[in-house]
Amino acid sequence: MKLTDQEVRHIALLARLGVSDAEVEKFREQLSSILENMEILKQADTEGLAPTSQSVVLENVYRPDEVGPSLPVSDVMANAPDREDNSFKVNAVLE
Repeated sequence: MKLTDQEVRHIALLARLGVSDAEVEKFREQLSSILENMEILKQADTEGLAPTSQSVVLENVYRPDEVGPSLPVSDVMANAPDREDNSFKVNAVLE
């Protein structure tokens, strides 16, 4: 499917993008190519395939949390520019 310059400008307007004449031509070719590829994908036989939102299995790659020793308060507060008791003192950000 070949897009026209007017269609590309309309798409750019919907996306709130300002495009030059050179960009319109570049995007026209690129978007047309994408749409042509989608037409090819439409021809794939998907009969009997269950719908899916992921093509690969998702798994958590994080390690489990482990309890460990904390730093001493004196070390943590050593470089604090301003402190109050054992807390960092900062300017209020809300009224």
